Amino acid sequence: MSIKIIAAGQQPSSAAPSEYFTGQVRIDSPFQGTGSARVGGAIVTFEPGARNAWHTHPLGQTLIVTYGRGWLQEWGGEIQEINQGDIVWIPEGVKHWHGATPNNAMTHIAIAESLNGSAIEWLEKVTDEQYKK
Repeated sequence: MSIKIIAAGQQPSSAAPSEYFTGQVRIDSPFQGTGSARVGGAIVTFEPGARNAWHTHPLGQTLIVTYGRGWLQEWGGEIQEINQGDIVWIPEGVKHWHGATPNNAMTHIAIAESLNGSAIEWLEKVTDEQYKK
């Protein structure tokens, strides 16, 4: 096995599935480890007002905010602001959502490990009422 380079622009952008996202969300450069590697992720861009559904990760998730301003909320907690340069660790099994603020786009690199072939468990969508800060 040798090192693999995925050149910029080699993979087309795709729209995030509306089943799990609200608003305009683009996924770029998805990656997945091979062999015994369990890590995978993608670069995700949320346009203003866009967000993902409530979800959990069996082994946690790291977010690296590369552009803009976003929001993150843990179930039962207050909405927190995340900004370019922030790194967020979400522990395993914590129900949460993340996305852009109403007036600003946000891009992050999302990294998570798979357990038994799954890195995420999607739950219900975040309502407009829940999205208000």
